[in-house]
Amino acid sequence: MVHRPGDTDMPSPRRPVAFIVASTDHGMMIVNRNDYRMMASNQAYGVGFRLLTDSSYDSDEAEVVVALLNARRTHFGDGVKVLDIGANIGVFTVEWARHMTAWGEVMAFEAQERVFYALAGNITVNNCFNARAIWAAVTSQCGMMRVPVPNYLAPASFGSLELRPKENNEEIGQPVDYREDRMDTVTALSIDSLTLARLDLMKVDVEGMEIEVLEGARRTIDALHPILVVENIKSDLGELQKYLDRYGYRRFNLGLNTVAIHSADPTFRAIRDKRITKA
Repeated sequence: MVHRPGDTDMPSPRRPVAFIVASTDHGMMIVNRNDYRMMASNQAYGVGFRLLTDSSYDSDEAEVVVALLNARRTHFGDGVKVLDIGANIGVFTVEWARHMTAWGEVMAFEAQERVFYALAGNITVNNCFNARAIWAAVTSQCGMMRVPVPNYLAPASFGSLELRPKENNEEIGQPVDYREDRMDTVTALSIDSLTLARLDLMKVDVEGMEIEVLEGARRTIDALHPILVVENIKSDLGELQKYLDRYGYRRFNLGLNTVAIHSADPTFRAIRDKRITKA
C-alpha cells in the first residue's frame, strides 16, 4: 500500500445505504429499502416494501382518483388542483401529476424531512413539472410543530409514523422517541391558510390527524367543495361522518379510505366502480 500525505490508518466511517433508486410501475422512485415492518417471517407492510416486492403501491386507489380527476376536468375544465397531504415518497403525487400533464397540478405535503427529500426527488426524476413538494405538517393551525425522527437506517414502516404521542401509538417496527429533546421542529400550516381559488380533490393520510387537517380546511371545503379522500383507520369514524354531513357530502367506501363528494358535485356520477360502495 502506498501512503500519501494526509493518509491515516484510521478506518473510514460506515455509511450504510438506506435510500435507493428503483424501477417501479410508477416510474423511477427513490425509496428507503428499510421501509417495512415485519409481521411474520414472510409478511410485512410499508410503502418501500410494496414497491420493492411488487413494483407498485395501491394502484387501485390511484386509478379511482384518476377517474375522479377526469370527471372534475369534464365538469369544471382544465386547471384541476389536487392536494396530497401525507404524501410520503410521492407514489400518488407522481401518478396523478403525470396523468394531469398540461391540465392539472398537485401540491404534496410531507412532514418527515428525509421522506420529504425522497418526495421532492421523485417529483424531479419523473419530470412532474406540475407537482410541488412542501415540507410541512398540515394541521388545524399555522405555526411550528415538534415531530419525532425515526432511524431511517433501521427497518420500520415510516409511513405509519404518528407525529403526535398518544396512549396507544402504532408500533412501526422500531421504538419512536417522543421526548422533547429528541424531536425536530417543522412548519405547521392549515389548508385555509393557503387561500386557494380552486381545489378539486384533497387526499388526507396523516396517521390519526385527519380530523385536525379537516378542521383547518373548513373555509376551503365550505367554499370550494373539493372531493375528499380520507384515510379512516386511525380517526374517529363517527366524528368524520358528522363533519362530512355538516358540509353536505355523500360518503363512499374505498378500502381503508372514505371518499366524500359534495351533493352538488356532478362528479359523484363517476362512482361506478365496484370497489367503491356507498358508506
